[in-house]
Amino acid sequence: MFPAALALALSATLAADVPEGQVIPAGQIIPAGQIIDVVKCEADPTQSYALFIPSGYTPDREWPVIFAFDPGGRGRSGVERYQAAAEQYGFIVAGSNNSRNGSASTPAVMAMSGDVASRFHLDAKRMYTAGMSGGARVALGIALASQKVAGVMASSAGYPDGRPRKTLPFPIFETAGTEDFNHLEMRRLDRELTSPHHLAIFEGGHVWLPSAVALEAVEWMELQAMKRGLKPRDDKEVDHIFTKRVAAVGTGRDKNTFLALQSVVADFDGLKDVSAFAVRAGELGRDKGVRDALKKDDDEDDRERRMMADVLSAEDRLVSPLERDAALLELRQRWQRLSDQAKGPEDSLERRLARRVLGGLSAGVTTTDEDYLKIIREYRVGRGGR
Repeated sequence: MFPAALALALSATLAADVPEGQVIPAGQIIPAGQIIDVVKCEADPTQSYALFIPSGYTPDREWPVIFAFDPGGRGRSGVERYQAAAEQYGFIVAGSNNSRNGSASTPAVMAMSGDVASRFHLDAKRMYTAGMSGGARVALGIALASQKVAGVMASSAGYPDGRPRKTLPFPIFETAGTEDFNHLEMRRLDRELTSPHHLAIFEGGHVWLPSAVALEAVEWMELQAMKRGLKPRDDKEVDHIFTKRVAAVGTGRDKNTFLALQSVVADFDGLKDVSAFAVRAGELGRDKGVRDALKKDDDEDDRERRMMADVLSAEDRLVSPLERDAALLELRQRWQRLSDQAKGPEDSLERRLARRVLGGLSAGVTTTDEDYLKIIREYRVGRGGR
């Protein structure tokens, strides 16, 4: 049974609605090789989850499982992303239809995990959590409160308490879109960690990771499981993943090649001879062009932080009668400039940065100042699933 502790302080009650699609009532046999939109929990039919069982499932051996959490309670969304990887590597995937942003997630976690454990032969050493946005905070909260989570796949959000860590007792695979308003949060989370971690950035916004990246996440977790002794070493599997990763490195001499080489060395150390890759990474790490590119990324992070801080500073001045008019004018100019840059016709660092900042400001609105709200309504973007 999955542990009951959940280090989250979420309010409101669970919504009982579930997505449309194929429904499996309690007690009915579940078909393998396809996504079932709604599996009702036998102990509590008000709780349900989407489910994928690999087509090769048999009850005579243990199977790893991924418990996925979507910010809107759309269980199928997470299950779809991991379906192809789960079929290839033999994982069960369950996505809660009840856990969501702003809701008390503990009952949903307990109902889903308990029901899956009662129906299938699970590998107790290889239970993973995954989530997107607020769902990622749920996934991390479970892992932080438990000693039984083998790894976390966190998309577009990090710790539920916002507190950075240097080490975690489990490996974590993080993802963010290039235009994700939590892009900076995920880079900071990754930068602070010294325990096993991997950050994958993809083209896009504040959304679930693409299926291709989900495959990378599962493969990375497979390597971590072998290195930690949670799964028997499978040289054929290691060689397959290694060949893919080496091919993706290429022969370049840029920042991306350097980071890819570093990842190969870290991920396959102890599984393959990576000495040649370590030497090459060391050489590129001394290259001025690579160092300059890495500094440019850090500078972009600093600039994003300053842009957010400037807006928040102007917001603070709204309460001052002497500064209010000037603050409103500054805020309008900043929101308008961000909106114009975000609507740019071509992809660029400026457009990505503007979309991230504007998205973050739009998602984090707390003001009740009506004059400022008018500005926000004019220029804000959709709130998304934070």
